[in-house]
Amino acid sequence: MRRNLDLSALRALAAIADFGGVTRAAQLLNLTQSAVSMQIKRLEESLGLTLLDRSGRGVSLTSAGEQLLGYARRIIALNDEAVEKLTDSEYEGEITVIVPHDIVYPHVPQVLRHFHSMYPRMQVTLLTQNTSRAKESFARGECDLILTTEMQCEVGGKTLTRLPLLWIGAPNGQAWRQRPLRLAQGRACAFRAGIVASLDRAGIPWETAVESESDRTLEAAVSCDMAIHALLAGTEAPHAERIAHGGALPELSSYLINLYVRPGNATPGVTALAELLEKAWDGDNRAAIPMAAE
Repeated sequence: MRRNLDLSALRALAAIADFGGVTRAAQLLNLTQSAVSMQIKRLEESLGLTLLDRSGRGVSLTSAGEQLLGYARRIIALNDEAVEKLTDSEYEGEITVIVPHDIVYPHVPQVLRHFHSMYPRMQVTLLTQNTSRAKESFARGECDLILTTEMQCEVGGKTLTRLPLLWIGAPNGQAWRQRPLRLAQGRACAFRAGIVASLDRAGIPWETAVESESDRTLEAAVSCDMAIHALLAGTEAPHAERIAHGGALPELSSYLINLYVRPGNATPGVTALAELLEKAWDGDNRAAIPMAAE
């Protein structure tokens, strides 16, 4: 007897894979954590397979889960395509989003992927600009919503989370021990002034080893232990690591990640995308980190 796969459970499996866990998947799906867990459990029972590895601190897909995920994505896409072709939808049009390059990862790609699966008729244009330029574009009406990294949230914005700025270096690197301290700095980096001020207050001599507008250039300089730089917690590249300096380097400020939606632009698609962005950052220790003085 043939068995039918539960489409809601397949969506839950895909969301867990995309967002790294049951809790965040539940937030994105507007379900409780127990409801998502129950969907997966029933799916496992219907197939007689274990789809999630729950033995560690988090959850990950088993080999059977990874194999099913490929089918799940195709089934979901085909279902959504059929629904969109056969029914009218108000979720049509274009949305322009501007995000600072340093907070594109880890959440924005997963959010956009999830949004596209929900509203395939909507076209999203993603641009990367530093916060000051993003706000200028926003003020000129050139985009629908922006994310920013700021010390404060202006009127009309919504704070999604607050993250500390951390010293980042090469794995097992020694550049952080050098004096003068060698820095890799972005020319238009919003954190640059605060980093320099923190070093000056601590009496630590420093010099700019690499200055560039290219993130790749800065990452290369850091990963080869030529210099160090600072990034918001959770945004560091896989080929770099947080420096365990034991107090040899000064603590840095924390920054708000804010969301601004263009006034009067409460279209269903923009509202849905804004809600997905809010939920994606909801688990990042909101307001749990005290704001350091500049």
